[in-house]
Amino acid sequence: MRKLINVFFVAAGLLFTANMASAQQKLGHINSEEVFANLPEAKAAQTTLETLGKTLQASIDGMIKEYQTKLAAAQAKEKTLSEANKEAVGKELQVAGQELQDLEKRITDARTKASQDVGTKQGELFQPIQAKVATAISAVAKEKGLAYVFDIANGQGGNNLVFWEGGDDITGAVKTKLGITATAAKAPAPKK
Repeated sequence: MRKLINVFFVAAGLLFTANMASAQQKLGHINSEEVFANLPEAKAAQTTLETLGKTLQASIDGMIKEYQTKLAAAQAKEKTLSEANKEAVGKELQVAGQELQDLEKRITDARTKASQDVGTKQGELFQPIQAKVATAISAVAKEKGLAYVFDIANGQGGNNLVFWEGGDDITGAVKTKLGITATAAKAPAPKK
């Protein structure tokens, strides 16, 4: 019985010590959308991506216009079909149909490639920016003695932090560490 009581007290002591240690950990939060919205490199990267997207879309739009023109020509040719010219017009329509199928495939392939190109370019442009921001977040968290930093940005797709009481908002400190001085409208914080 005495051993059981000793084990109980040792376990309770360990539990109490663990609770005290975890209670001393500091938490912080950051709004990464606000940081990225004010980061000149991110703005430039976004502009580059938009320009690339518009260029690729213009090329695809040109192919779509060509498809529509050829389709209209084939439909007009079909209206001229008669018994007298059935064989000649039929061959022309068959050739036009094949051209339309080929053009349709080119459009589909161009859309797929454009999507891949934009994704690749996005990775090339934003990966170094994200690394720079992550380094700044780590530095600020270490300076402030934070054990955990939560991202409260709504656009992150998985904002699992639905409530916080206090904690250090390190958004301003990270922006300062990155050399951001402009202040933009703050993104709304999650509802408590």
